[in-house]
Amino acid sequence: MADNDSSVSFRFRRAADGLAGRARHLWGRWWVKLLLVLAVLAAIAYAAFFVLFARDLPSVDKLRTYEPPLPTNVRGVDGLPIHSYARERRVELSYNEYPPLLVRAFLAAEDKTFFEHHGVDYAGIASAVWDNLARNKRARGASTITQQVAKNLLIGNEHSYSRKLKEAILAYRIEDSLTKQQILELYLNQIALGRNAFGVEAASYAYFGKELNDLDLAQMAYLAILPKGPSNYDPDRHAERALARRHYVLSEMLKNGFIDQSQYAQAEAEPLGTVPRQTPKTEIAGTGYFVEEVRRQLIDKFGEDANAGPYSVYAGGLWVRTSLDQRIQDYAQTALRNGLLRYDRGRGWSGPIGHAEITGDNWLPALLNTNIGFDYQDWRAGIVTALDGSSASLGFTNGQTGTMPRWAAQMPVRGKGGNAFSALKVGDIVAVAPEGDQFALRAVPKVSGAFVVEEPSTGRVLAMQGGFDFRLQAFNRATQAMRQPGSTIKPIVYSAALENGMTPASIIVDGPFCVYQGARLGQKCFKNFGSEGGAGPHTMRWGIEQSRNLMTVRTAAQTGMPKVVALMDKIGVGKYPPYLSFALGAGETTVSRMVNAYTILENHGQAHQGTLIDYVQDRHGKVIWPENWHPCEACNAPDWNGKAMPRPVSRGKQVVDAMTAYQMIHITEGVIQRGTATVLRDLDRPMFGKTGTNSGPTDVWFIGGTPQMIGGLYIGYDTPHGLGGYAQGGTIAAPIFKEFAQKAYDGLPKIPFRAPPGIRMVRIDRGSGKPVYGAWPSADPKAAVIWEAFKPESEPRRVFHRQTPEEAAAAAAAAAARAEAARAAQASEQRKDDFVQQQGGIY
Repeated sequence: MADNDSSVSFRFRRAADGLAGRARHLWGRWWVKLLLVLAVLAAIAYAAFFVLFARDLPSVDKLRTYEPPLPTNVRGVDGLPIHSYARERRVELSYNEYPPLLVRAFLAAEDKTFFEHHGVDYAGIASAVWDNLARNKRARGASTITQQVAKNLLIGNEHSYSRKLKEAILAYRIEDSLTKQQILELYLNQIALGRNAFGVEAASYAYFGKELNDLDLAQMAYLAILPKGPSNYDPDRHAERALARRHYVLSEMLKNGFIDQSQYAQAEAEPLGTVPRQTPKTEIAGTGYFVEEVRRQLIDKFGEDANAGPYSVYAGGLWVRTSLDQRIQDYAQTALRNGLLRYDRGRGWSGPIGHAEITGDNWLPALLNTNIGFDYQDWRAGIVTALDGSSASLGFTNGQTGTMPRWAAQMPVRGKGGNAFSALKVGDIVAVAPEGDQFALRAVPKVSGAFVVEEPSTGRVLAMQGGFDFRLQAFNRATQAMRQPGSTIKPIVYSAALENGMTPASIIVDGPFCVYQGARLGQKCFKNFGSEGGAGPHTMRWGIEQSRNLMTVRTAAQTGMPKVVALMDKIGVGKYPPYLSFALGAGETTVSRMVNAYTILENHGQAHQGTLIDYVQDRHGKVIWPENWHPCEACNAPDWNGKAMPRPVSRGKQVVDAMTAYQMIHITEGVIQRGTATVLRDLDRPMFGKTGTNSGPTDVWFIGGTPQMIGGLYIGYDTPHGLGGYAQGGTIAAPIFKEFAQKAYDGLPKIPFRAPPGIRMVRIDRGSGKPVYGAWPSADPKAAVIWEAFKPESEPRRVFHRQTPEEAAAAAAAAAARAEAARAAQASEQRKDDFVQQQGGIY
């Protein structure tokens, strides 16, 4: 039996126990390896996705403290809004302040499932992607409200699929960080809705002129269609398209159970009901020059936009309390405008206020681009759209048209002859006013000027008018126009003399005064107004009241011009070289500086810088300027608590001796009573002031007032040239101030100017300056005996002298001669003002 060969092999494995064994067992399976490869690929894909899309995304945390750009709101002295500075009109509200029906309207229009999804609407995204691929259009659609918040506030408005992915990532993060209500609050506060309105509260006013809570359902539905593109649903140009889109929103609200059938039917039947574009409600007419100066100061302090910091003018949401008194502002504006028109009346038409090239019917855009308008009475800016022999066709900024007949434009053309109608051209922009059912031409004054009113005890500016109309000319002549102040500088010159030993009763010669200026300039001789000769020796008071140039330069020379110009610098008028002509107002300054200088005199020599801003608060109400500001807690207490009255700390700087300042105020009261501003005497209240007329004259001035407020103004051409030989501060500027004062001071108590401690009031003879005994001052402004203010030990001394009969007779004759001289002086007192004439005023 043969042996059978067979080969048998055996493999022995040591069984592994525990976790390692199970892992080794699984690794032997193919599907495990596949899963591991897929996991690695997923990790690589996630890393690539993070690098490409998620790595540089902004932090969602900033939304927790996000503060949208808000306009700066400006309020007057009474706390009422007067203006706002905004590039984005926005009013920030909390979620609870939004009407529930408005929220539902926006959900119906933009994101019906907002309260169900977690930031991303997957079905909507899939539909949008398919639509974009099928139609080869840019990425669009399916953005939820959360994604729109991410786009608008965090990543920008780039149109791409990558931006959509970033939106989705951020939307998830936002939903994890904020509540749905917080997200809606951000959305409704920052969404752009057209007409420069951002957020629904601002849009409510922009489109309907109402607060948000006053809107009805149809109006809320209209606002809800605007996020898709405000220009697409403009109520003026695309009303039908807007109605169709509003119908869609109302239908969606009905379908989703947000409203019932009756609400839907009522809203569907309403017209759009929008209002025309309008000036924001916080912009009060007539405050343009004031609020523009406030804007300049705020930009200097805080910056213009968000890049400058959190308190910028156009994004910081500041609340600014100013010193503007709207009532005083109206009076100052009206008085100045009336004065400019009064002076300019009869001088003819100075031509169109602008010109725009127009072709066909495109006059409206051309007119709007000029940004010309009026806020004076019923005047309007109209563009000439057509001309024929009998009338001119006009177009206005609101799209309306009108007609100006030939007879309504017959004023002569200034400097050229002919009438205004014959000089008109198509495209001319002119000032007109309604005349029945037609329009008549109006002449904008060629002459201009400025008016400032200030509170002397604080330096707060109550009113500022820098020209005829801010909408025509934004140049603020109150702060930017450098003009020669003429004789209004004289109280400062004489104050320097009072500080250096002279008194109001000092005798100064009103006579020829010449100075030698060196070989090159030779002899300089000064003159009184109108080249009038001197009147001989007179008191300082008389020289100021009658504004005598020769007495002024003689006083300045005796005092020393370095001391005079040093006081001008200290009091804030300007820095000038020590030449005598500057004692007559040859140096340039502004109305605001001169008014502030006079407030210093009234305030016993204590200087408060003229301010327009009381304080500035941030958007949360914290006062951020001035530094270290704190409220006076007990100032508004309803009852006295028995403690000392709270008094604010005085921050003024003493720049003039208090007694010197009062002496000058007391002297310039005489300017009103018997000097160059007697036109103001019948106001019948304690008042001081000084007129001014400079060389030419090219400018006429008046500055003065009462302890409550001091005003100052000038009138002159922007390019200085003569106003006419008859023009004087007392005949043109002082009457303007009077028109203002009659209303501004009405009802205010008649408060006398308060003398500082140490002043001695002495009875003197007004003509000689000598003390008087046995007679008393009377109410007659031209009484021979008056009270005069002296510093201690400076008043004239009593002299005892026993007269002989011959001396008595001589004294009687001298008294008669003085009486005759006084009558002659009174006749010359009718001249209203002075300045260096025919010499140019500067050397």
